[in-house]
Amino acid sequence: MKFVDEVSIHVKAGDGGNGAVAFRREKFIEHGGPSGGDGGNGGSVRLLADPQLTTLLDYRYQPLQHAAAGQQGMGSDCNGRSAEDLVLRVPVGTLVKDAATGELLADLSAPGAELVAAKGGRGGLGNMNFATSTRQTPRFAQDGTPGEERDLLLELKLLADVGLVGFPNAGKSSLIARVSRARPKVADYPFTTLVPNLGMVAYKEGLSFVMADIPGLIEGAAEGVGLGHQFLRHVERCRVLIHLVDLSAEGPGRSPLHDLDVLNRELHRFSPELAHKPQLVAANKVDLPEARARLARFTSALRRRGIPVFPMSAATGEGVPALLDAAATVVFGGAPPAVQRSPRPRHRTRAKPATAARKRPARPRARGRKR
Repeated sequence: MKFVDEVSIHVKAGDGGNGAVAFRREKFIEHGGPSGGDGGNGGSVRLLADPQLTTLLDYRYQPLQHAAAGQQGMGSDCNGRSAEDLVLRVPVGTLVKDAATGELLADLSAPGAELVAAKGGRGGLGNMNFATSTRQTPRFAQDGTPGEERDLLLELKLLADVGLVGFPNAGKSSLIARVSRARPKVADYPFTTLVPNLGMVAYKEGLSFVMADIPGLIEGAAEGVGLGHQFLRHVERCRVLIHLVDLSAEGPGRSPLHDLDVLNRELHRFSPELAHKPQLVAANKVDLPEARARLARFTSALRRRGIPVFPMSAATGEGVPALLDAAATVVFGGAPPAVQRSPRPRHRTRAKPATAARKRPARPRARGRKR
């Protein structure tokens, strides 16, 4: 299924039915009077968050959504039927914005959350409602009101607890495939992941959390280089971000510390709030000799910044449990793990020879005065 996380739609609620102008014409009933019924109400357009959906693909090819209009009033005091509401099901985590003003109308972040995007028109009154003692044969009725009409912008933000960010080919897809049942595409070329992936991580003692993998970031993403910042909105709801750093990356200007600085810079360009979320740094691919050789230098540089490093290998599983423990600590209400600073070495000094303590002469006790 194609992943679509942003669409523009036009919604139109149903118009209300017009009231009827009718008079009672029956045998043996003289002066029957007005009998025009009311028109039915038009259907409203409602948005409903459905946990079974994961994409906005349906509205990419059907951008016009119109609800049915109310039925016209009829004679013999018969009212028109009201139209049913048009329910548009969207994935949980969908933001609904007014396309003209950009105003946020609703954040459907909970299953079953609803929004009346366009209210249906009210049905008009029939002429039987306007009969009085002085106006017994009204020959007019009320028209129904038109339904609301507006343009909407739907943006999907995936609901995840842990977000994976990193350069292309850093091993994000391999990690989420190891710790969950998600099976994203894994290959040895950049930009293998083109759409976000979600995986349910089964943690200890029946606990679980959702992990999100987004396409890789590179330097200059804010200017549209690579895939740009197109999918960073999907980690804005995460409680903790895992920066996956490839220790074996080679090339001009590539180093683990430089890659980490680039990631933080791109996150800050997209959203300062996103850049200040709790972060965990995972040094991936320590199973390779060249990566293992860079680990000590990278860990030492981040220790001076007060940032802990979790060495791991998504291919072999080495160090993955420790990384999940740190992520679960933040997800379930804890704080990011503190940096384990190495104790300062103590300098050995020669012991000073013990010297005899000088004894002070005891003071004589004060005697009481003789009476």
